[in-house]
Amino acid sequence: MDEGRRAARRQVLQVAAELLEEGGSEAVSTRAVAAAAGITAPTLYRMFDDKDGLLAELAAYGFEMYLAEKQEALALTADDPVADLHRGWDLHVDFGLRHPAFYVLMYGTAQPGRRPPAADEAHALLVGLLGRAAAAGRLRIPVEQATRVIHAATTGATLALIGEASPERDLTTSARLRDTVIASVTTDAPAPSGPDLASRALALDAALETALTTEPPAGGPGVPLRETETALLRDWLRRLAS
Repeated sequence: MDEGRRAARRQVLQVAAELLEEGGSEAVSTRAVAAAAGITAPTLYRMFDDKDGLLAELAAYGFEMYLAEKQEALALTADDPVADLHRGWDLHVDFGLRHPAFYVLMYGTAQPGRRPPAADEAHALLVGLLGRAAAAGRLRIPVEQATRVIHAATTGATLALIGEASPERDLTTSARLRDTVIASVTTDAPAPSGPDLASRALALDAALETALTTEPPAGGPGVPLRETETALLRDWLRRLAS
């Protein structure tokens, strides 16, 4: 796609985003978007095929907004990785309450296998935060399980709050759920003698994951294990952590 067509497509998405924010998904009809963008309906169809295609692109647009906000907010991390998990939860909920129509489109209509790249990057942010907690000996369960637990809880909490009228909305509900959920997957700060065996196993597993997914420094050895040996070691570590 050339630059001109890409810019035109982006402009139409911005117009559609404004309609979505003002009136929800029902306001994003192909006729309304075409009129607001100053284009014909056939031109809109050539860009997005149909309304479902337009809404899918809008969801991706929303994830891009979310990702940009969260990356900026989490650029300066705290010394305590668990504190960053609390902050990440609050940022997630805050985005949903400021952009409810976008959030419902992004998370309330998700379909398996149709997640846009920006959604994968947003998911990777959570995995990264939990990886830091694991490396510090602060996780009770493997990163993959903790990711599923926190993602499900934050999404459910945000959708529940969006469904409440603003005067009745009580954000302490989110705060209490946040503290309960994060406490269920993390440990207290390690004692001077170091974390327990389970936390040590998870920390080593997290370190292996990092080593396997990043390029070793020039001349560095990388992970000196065969693929089968690495898989066996990680299986043992996860058994020790269970």
